[in-house]
Amino acid sequence: MRTAAATAHGELLRVVSLRDVTRQWHAEREAERFQRLLLPKLPDLAPFETAAVYRPAAVAEKLGGDWYDAVPLPGGAVGAVIGDVAGHSLQAAAAMAQIRNMLRALLYDRPATPGSVLTRLDRTLRAINESPVTTACVARIEPGGDAWRLLWSSAGHPPPLLLTPAGAAEYLHTDPGLPLGVDPARPRLDAVRSLPEGTTVVLFTDGLVERPDQNLDVGLASLAAIAERSARLPLGELCRILADRHPGDGHDDIAILALRMPAPPHDGSAPP
Repeated sequence: MRTAAATAHGELLRVVSLRDVTRQWHAEREAERFQRLLLPKLPDLAPFETAAVYRPAAVAEKLGGDWYDAVPLPGGAVGAVIGDVAGHSLQAAAAMAQIRNMLRALLYDRPATPGSVLTRLDRTLRAINESPVTTACVARIEPGGDAWRLLWSSAGHPPPLLLTPAGAAEYLHTDPGLPLGVDPARPRLDAVRSLPEGTTVVLFTDGLVERPDQNLDVGLASLAAIAERSARLPLGELCRILADRHPGDGHDDIAILALRMPAPPHDGSAPP
C-alpha cells in the first residue's frame, strides 16, 4: 500500500494505492524451493561430522548456480565439492545440476586426485556443450597414518577455510587455477595438507565474502574472525552463524559445506 498527497479544487487529498504482491511472493518462494530441490541431501559420512547451509540471494526470484556436495569414497575417503555457476537464471541452475552430477560420477569412477577430476570434468564439459563459466573447489580427505590427509584443487574458487583444533583460522591459499570453461588444456595443480583430529574444513562460495565496495581480502579476514569465535561449536551451528553474520552484501547466493575430522584409523586404513 502506498499513500501520496494530491489537491483537487483547492482541497488537500490523500491518495491510497494498493498493489497485489501475492504473485511476486509466490514466484520468489517457488524459485527458492526449486533451487533447494537441486541441492543434494548430505549422505551419512560417519565418522566425519558434516553440515551444509544454502541461502538464496536477496533477489529471491533469480535462480543461482551455487552448490555443494559430499560423497563417501572407497578406502574410508570422503569427497567434498563446492561450486558456483556464473549467472542467475534457470539456465544457470540447470547447468549447476548437470555439472554437480557429472562431478559426482567422476569422483566415484576411480581413485584420482582432485586436480585430475577437475581436468576430466572441464574436458567433458567442453566436448558435450557450451557450459557457462564455473568456479569450483574439489577436495579429497583420506586416511594418512596418524592424521587425515586433505588433497584439494581449485578452479578459480575462493580458498578453503581451515579451523584448527585450538580454534585458529587459516585459509589454504594455493594457485587458484582457471574456472571451468576457460581453458581445458591448462593443467590443474593439487595441494596437500595433514589434518589432525578435531580440524574443521569449511568450503564456501564467494557470496559469503564479496561486496563491490571493498577488497575481497577484507571479506575473507572478516569471515575468518567470525569463524574463530565459533570454531568449537557443533558444525550445524557454526555454518548457520557464518551464513547469518557473513560480511558479503547479500546480493549473491551463499553455499557452505563444513567437515570436521574424527580420530584417524590407527593403521591408516578405512575406519570401521
